[in-house]
Amino acid sequence: MTKIDLITGILGSGKTTFLKHYARYLISQGQRIAILENDFGAVNVDMMILQDLKCDNCQLEMVSGGGDTHCHKRRFKTQLISLGMQHFDRVIVEPSGIFDMDEFFDTVHESPLDRWFEIGSILTVIDAETDEVLPEQMEYLFASEAACCGKLILSKRSSFPDETDEDIAERILSHLNRSLADIRCDRQFRAADMLIREWDDLSESDYRSLLNAGYRGSSYIKKYHAGDIISGVHYFMHIAIPEEKLIPTVEKLIRSGDYGRIMRIKGSLPDGRGGWIKLNATQAKTEISPVNEGQAVLIVIGDNIEKELIDGVLTAVNTDPEYVSI
Repeated sequence: MTKIDLITGILGSGKTTFLKHYARYLISQGQRIAILENDFGAVNVDMMILQDLKCDNCQLEMVSGGGDTHCHKRRFKTQLISLGMQHFDRVIVEPSGIFDMDEFFDTVHESPLDRWFEIGSILTVIDAETDEVLPEQMEYLFASEAACCGKLILSKRSSFPDETDEDIAERILSHLNRSLADIRCDRQFRAADMLIREWDDLSESDYRSLLNAGYRGSSYIKKYHAGDIISGVHYFMHIAIPEEKLIPTVEKLIRSGDYGRIMRIKGSLPDGRGGWIKLNATQAKTEISPVNEGQAVLIVIGDNIEKELIDGVLTAVNTDPEYVSI
């Protein structure tokens, strides 16, 4: 049977970046894999980020949004049927940051998928920069998408060079366990349940532990359905903002409150000199750094995002005539 892995985590947690490391390891081991992006949105920017993984041993597929949740679930099952008939060694599913875990379990256990697939590992990526208090719906997603995982994987460890692994684990797990208790889930995580390592430094034994992490059956109160959640992500593409205007523009959006409750703005932009600038902004800080490669996009994550108002702010400083927002 084909092993099927699920990589979960709230919006902006770093799932796609981790997936690239995980997939490259599997490909290096000669495994034939497929990656299925399962997104409620109409466009999946993560699929573009994964394009460099495509090879004879790695197939990329996508289930996009549109229609109601039942329609989306049918598309998900249809895509898995197609993959199941191709007998991959492993299929990796990355859902959007707004995901009902029951959709995964219900679908994989339906016929004929139950004859082709067995659940391998459910891995949940958690951002070391996660705010201590999230909006109510995001707190629910934070807990529910981790409740059944076999391993927690910390992202952005390098953002806290002065904190020990033990301190980071205590801080993050205290928040997660509080969120789990709030949805009446009796699961509580310990430091041993979390992998804290720079992803470039993951060892052979680290990957083996992830491949065999499995999952846990956990019950909790379903406070929201995926279609009812107002937390979301919007993409603003073909962005070229002069460097001196970038930070003031981003901080205006994220801190004023006039454009929705924005938790994070991330992305990359051309620097005007043939290189790229990587951006990561939260309520607490805005960071930019040079990178060798990029994609001209800003990703805005939050609640009740006022996309049209953000369009007005960005178009006033953007110099790329092909600008589009999604």
